[in-house]
Amino acid sequence: MVLFVLFPLVIAILTRRYVIKKRGIEYLNKKFIPRFSKISMWGLLLTLILLFLFQGETILENFLHIVIISVPLIIQTFLIFIIGYLWAYFWKLLHPIAAPASMIGASNFFELAVAVAISLFGLNSGAVLATVVGVLVEVPVMLTLVKIVNKTRIVFEKNIETSL
Repeated sequence: MVLFVLFPLVIAILTRRYVIKKRGIEYLNKKFIPRFSKISMWGLLLTLILLFLFQGETILENFLHIVIISVPLIIQTFLIFIIGYLWAYFWKLLHPIAAPASMIGASNFFELAVAVAISLFGLNSGAVLATVVGVLVEVPVMLTLVKIVNKTRIVFEKNIETSL
């Protein structure tokens, strides 16, 4: 928990405060954060690689279990996203509100689940396997949802224009 959740959170809070104090909020949003967006993606990929290195053999040995765990997760994530995104559309919410709200609703927070499972049951437990499968499924699914959200921005903008 400390390594995967608490430590990054504390570093992010301290960095944000420091940058805002020294350079201002506009610099943070327009210069600082965009510089680190690729590093964030690489950090996520590195975390996934480490998790799969520790669970690789277990994943390969239990392929059917992986499928049994992942198929319902994929269906659930897409279903919850669609419900939230359509609901936001019919409520005529702005796209910058609708997109993250529906994505957060669909997210399963497996990163936290992995940290908890590792700390409670150890690195090679079945609980860790189940949560790693969640991460394995959630990352590509959420990236797909980001693509959908980005491609449907214009639909939300037209929906707002017609209601004015």
